[in-house]
Amino acid sequence: MTVTVGKTVPDFTAAATGGDFHLKSHRGSTVVLYFYPKDNTPGCTTEGSDFATRHAKFAKAGAVVVGVSRDSLKSHEGFKAKMKFPFELISDPDEVLCNQFDVMKMKNMYGKQVRGIERSTFVIDPAGKLAREWRGVKVPNHVDEVLAFVQALA
Repeated sequence: MTVTVGKTVPDFTAAATGGDFHLKSHRGSTVVLYFYPKDNTPGCTTEGSDFATRHAKFAKAGAVVVGVSRDSLKSHEGFKAKMKFPFELISDPDEVLCNQFDVMKMKNMYGKQVRGIERSTFVIDPAGKLAREWRGVKVPNHVDEVLAFVQALA
């Protein structure tokens, strides 16, 4: 079952840096869930850095930021430490969340068709409903757009 804007996002628990992430334990806060293809790649590093740079503003607006990819927890721990991300990263190697949020797509990489995560961001409101989604995200200015939306929600 995939998520729909305006509907409650089903609760989930997922392995993350800093321990398991439980969606329901964040009720009352806005949750920004951003899906990205791969740790330590240029676009994903830039996007993560953009979220990190604006982390205090997200927190001030009552939002929790969490990154999600199929990378292992070990890869996430290294990426988070190297980049000094002030937020957690969820490891989804079995694509449970990726499928729930319908972010797995066929993409062209160097002329070959590969299955991977389509860069996407989801904002879950304090009541647990999906408030907004961005799919097929381009990194430049994206985080500012998400921040403006979160601030307007607050």
